[in-house]
This record gives sequence, structure tokens and C-alpha cells, in this order.
Amino acid sequence: MATIAPTGSPPSPPSLTHPPPPRKLTSVKALSESPGLSSIPSIYTFPKQPNHEPVSDTKEPIPTIDFSLLISSNPDERSKTIRELGKACGDWGFFMVTNHGVPERMMKAMIEVCREFFELTEEEKGECEGKHVLDPIRYGTSFNPSVDKILYWRDYLKIFQHPAFHSPSNPPSFSEIALEYSKRTRGVMKEIVRGISESLGLEDKYIEKASTLENCLQIMVANLYPPCPQPELAMGLAAHTDHGLLTLLIQNDTVGLQVLHKDKWVNIHPIPNSFLVNIGDHIEILSNGKYKSVLHRAVVNDRNVRISIALAHGPAADVAVNPAPMLLEDGQNPLAYPAIKYKEYVELQQSSKLDGKSYLEHIRNRGI
Repeated sequence: MATIAPTGSPPSPPSLTHPPPPRKLTSVKALSESPGLSSIPSIYTFPKQPNHEPVSDTKEPIPTIDFSLLISSNPDERSKTIRELGKACGDWGFFMVTNHGVPERMMKAMIEVCREFFELTEEEKGECEGKHVLDPIRYGTSFNPSVDKILYWRDYLKIFQHPAFHSPSNPPSFSEIALEYSKRTRGVMKEIVRGISESLGLEDKYIEKASTLENCLQIMVANLYPPCPQPELAMGLAAHTDHGLLTLLIQNDTVGLQVLHKDKWVNIHPIPNSFLVNIGDHIEILSNGKYKSVLHRAVVNDRNVRISIALAHGPAADVAVNPAPMLLEDGQNPLAYPAIKYKEYVELQQSSKLDGKSYLEHIRNRGI
């Protein structure tokens, strides 16, 4: 199947213009399974970060949205849930979604088949190595080794699932499981997007139409974080935001995701059989900054493998998203973000290194 070809891009830092070829690296899984490994190579050692020390608990629980009430035929129930959704987007940028209708067995099967992929030989997984950030199937390690000065304790598999569906050939069951899972997840995503649209005071299908959501770019990212002998020195992924509209995440029983909330890192403990959902940079753009994408990161441990599967949903690849004009009409909210084609945004963000919200700020500071 054809990949999405990169197109012309907006002005960008020189480092993004001609990135060096990626280094050939051993997977973190293979490294972690090295006999007698008691310390990590220096290339995986991050400097200590004094700010935003993590906390293990918070008195303010992460919001939970009951999906069955979001799609309820009872207008009072639905209106109440939309208000709760808007508050979750404004206060946290993250929320859990329960009663979403995706079978638990399907979610578990998706995690299991991704685990089977990571258990393949290095040669078999290497067949999925991509050369460009917009290749439809891409296996690798860290985030972007061509620019990462310190590597992340993470292996990944990234696959474009929509509008064209792609899948690795191994494991043999991957394609069937992923196809059905991606379809079901898109349905959940669309209803949440409609609720977010209404919570902003927009028509329920405004975001759907503005982003041509029927042809949304849906990317599955399976992450493997093996046990690390020195977890206090390594990072699974540094603080970042997601480029799209909404990301829906599931994981195995090992925790490791932290969300920055009120200047503190909060450990997230998902409810079983729920989706952990976060708004991405393009909801921030569409809402002209009313709802902001939120920094999150992955930490590692010295005992258990963590597997997470994120489905990132963005606008259609060729759509350039603008802030909704209706949110600017009172004159109190000047236009904050210039338009940029979504695939150009993804290409430039993924070609760079993880650096907080740097690329969103980069396009904002370019001016209108």
C-alpha cells in the first residue's frame, strides 16, 4: 500500500532540514536480556531533572467519562456528561473512558499480539524498519535515533491504520486483530470528538468536518519498555505532547505513564478495561488554546515489562486546521495558531527530538 509522501514544510530549525541517517541500534529488549547486565550504557543515562518531581498519588483523581452516557438518548444525561468532558479537557487534558463498548477480549488480544511482535527475532522485526517518519510501518528503538543525543529505554512499532490500513506480516494474526480494533476505536474517538466540539459551544460535528475526520490519519504506536537495571537513570520517553486530536491508550498491568498536572508529575493508574484518553496539539489549535495538550512521559522499572498501545487520531493528512472562527468572535481571543497541513506537522514533530511542546510553540511563534 502506498505511503503518504512528505510535502513541502514550513520554516524549521536547521537540524530538521537534513537529518543524518539513523544509527543502526540494538533493540532495548535485546540489551535488557544481555546476560549479567547490571548497569545501563552511558548513552541511555539522562541527567537528573530537579523540577516537577513525580508524586505517586494525588487527592484530585483523574476524570472519568462514562461513554454510555456520552451517547445516551437522554438529553439531560448527555448534556451533563458533555459538561464533565469539557471540564476534563480544561483541567487535565487527560481522562479515562469507561463503558465504551470495545470488548475487553479485543483489547487484551491487541496487547498480546503486540507482545508477540516484540518477541520475534531481531531479523524478523528488522523487516519492519522504516526509513522515513511517514513510512506506514516502522519498527525501531528510542524515539528518533538520528537526533537523540541520549537514547530512550523503549522499542516501538508504528503503523498507519487509516485511511489505508497497514500491518506487519508477522505475527500472522496481527492484521485481523488490529483491523477490527482500529475500526472500533475510531468509532469511540468520533463520539468523544463530537462531545468535545459541543463542550466548546460548537456544532457537534464542527471538529469532525473541519478536520475531515472520515479520512483521519490514525496511527497505532505499540511501545515496549523492558525492565531496566537502573531505572532512576533512564527514561522510557521524555515529556511531550501528542500531535493529533485524540490519543486512546491501553496498556498491560505495569504502570509507567506520568502526566504533568498543576506542575507535578502524577502517576496514572488506569481503570481496567478503560481507555486513557488525552487531547493532542490539534485540539489545542482548533480550540485556539482553550483546551491545551498536556505534557506526559513514560518512566521505567527494574522488574516488569510494560507494553502500551496508543492509537493517535489526527485530521486527514492534507487538511490544514485553523482555530474555530466562532471562538474568536468576541475579540477577546486573537487568532493564536497559523494553519499547517497535518502531515507536515507530523513529519516535522517526528523528525525532531522530544522537547516538550516545542513544535507547537514553534509554529505559534511564527506568527499568523
